[in-house]
Amino acid sequence: MAETSASRPASTILLLRDGGKELEVFMMVRHHQIEFNSGALVFPGGSVDAGDKEIVARADLYSGGEGLSEADRGFRIAAIRETFEESGILLARSKQTGAPVDARRAGEIADAHRVALNEHKVSFLDILAENGLQLALDTLLPYAHWITPEGMPKRFDTWFFLAAAPPDQLGAHDGLESTDSIWVSPREAVEGGENGRFKLPFPTTRNLIRLAKQPNVSAALEHARGLSIVTVMPVMTKTETGRQLRIPREAGYDGEVFEVGAAG
Repeated sequence: MAETSASRPASTILLLRDGGKELEVFMMVRHHQIEFNSGALVFPGGSVDAGDKEIVARADLYSGGEGLSEADRGFRIAAIRETFEESGILLARSKQTGAPVDARRAGEIADAHRVALNEHKVSFLDILAENGLQLALDTLLPYAHWITPEGMPKRFDTWFFLAAAPPDQLGAHDGLESTDSIWVSPREAVEGGENGRFKLPFPTTRNLIRLAKQPNVSAALEHARGLSIVTVMPVMTKTETGRQLRIPREAGYDGEVFEVGAAG
């Protein structure tokens, strides 16, 4: 078994919109050269970094963080930053008016700063300060908390959040960490994982299946508000036919033991 490493704090967002017939979620295909989950269809997200913690200390750069611990604010700030880096979608408000950033303004900010941000030539803190923005932390609802199993060489302590995508902010992959992006119904994404169209990580699949039960954005957000989040750290065992993952039944994923494919 590989030596267990410490888990790194990370965040991911399930950005939602109402499609023609079904709820849709924004997803991206990770670049095949990315070390973690290469080629997989995933939600925007990534690790909490030092810059996120610097923003935590600047209460003028976010709103809706009342009652949250510093760690919780860090998870949400990272989620919004990663989503902007990876998709151009910005969950923020004007510091001056309190109004949500609209699609036109988000596009201008992305055009001006997104490449430099991804190349680490500018900080997210500076972008927020220079453009008079406050991150809208209260637009994120906790949806799940997963920790990579022990024994894995790269481990993450990840919070999943739900958020309604801002009107007309359609999102576009960055071409670096992700090579494609789609708005897809959770049902279609799960079916794609089953028939080989998509490569889906196990936590992504379980959260898509749970999300697919909701008919629209408002129902999904209402469901999330009522959730009691149970931390999931799967326990992996090898069987004659492949691998099994065991997770807490009370986490709300319609089961406790799941077969996850051939042993390898």
